[in-house]
Amino acid sequence: MSLGKRSDNGDPARTRTPNLLIRSQLLYPVELRDRSICLMIRAHVTWQAPSGSLTYEHRSGLEGSILARDTEKRRAELRERLIDIAEAQIRAEGSASLRARALAEEAGCAVGAIYNVFTDMPGLQLAVNGRTFARLGARVTEAVAQEAGASPVERLIIMAKAYLAFAADDPRLWRALFEVEMTADSQVPEWYLEDLAGLFAIIAGPLSELHPSATAEEIDTRTRALFSSVHGIILLGLERRISGVPIAKMEAMIEYLLRSLSSSDA
Repeated sequence: MSLGKRSDNGDPARTRTPNLLIRSQLLYPVELRDRSICLMIRAHVTWQAPSGSLTYEHRSGLEGSILARDTEKRRAELRERLIDIAEAQIRAEGSASLRARALAEEAGCAVGAIYNVFTDMPGLQLAVNGRTFARLGARVTEAVAQEAGASPVERLIIMAKAYLAFAADDPRLWRALFEVEMTADSQVPEWYLEDLAGLFAIIAGPLSELHPSATAEEIDTRTRALFSSVHGIILLGLERRISGVPIAKMEAMIEYLLRSLSSSDA
């Protein structure tokens, strides 16, 4: 075993042929930063040599497979609890209202425990957004599945209206998808980009049918153009200001836009 701090400044060479005595040993729990418990051993070890006695104190963690699994389980539970709390907070007051101290208080953990699970607060918001993307994708896919025999243009309209309905039902969580503050050095997680790509892929399907001669790059450009156009209508329409318009009016605007932009193979 490796030895910890010494109680004197003697020369370790003097202990080559000692009599080893374990004076005392104590098993005690220690609370880690994530509030999990690790069992520790504290032992006082004494070497008796002709030139005198040297005493060391040794502490060793019993981090067996059971304790390791328990720590990971606690960490996973804390992660889900923080996402639940942050999701409820965003739904109620928007992403700008997220505060680490308030989240920690409601989760029953230290503020530092949040940063043992997530790198930073934007990382927590991205996790919430991952759930939102999943629910949005499921809603759009379900709406299209109910009209499986519809034409490509009709399917695009169905998708857009499902997107509008989702945004209207959960406006703050929907807005949070596009409100994550990232620093210049931050990298968007790969899973997040994949979720966004999955949303675009749903739109790209009907567009590929409408424009069979278009390259993959052209389809991608048109997909993003259509998404941005529909998103803009919804973003402005849901504003509780002068730009706001009724849901039925937005649906008519979206339908007009999609029929106009998708009708010809340009």
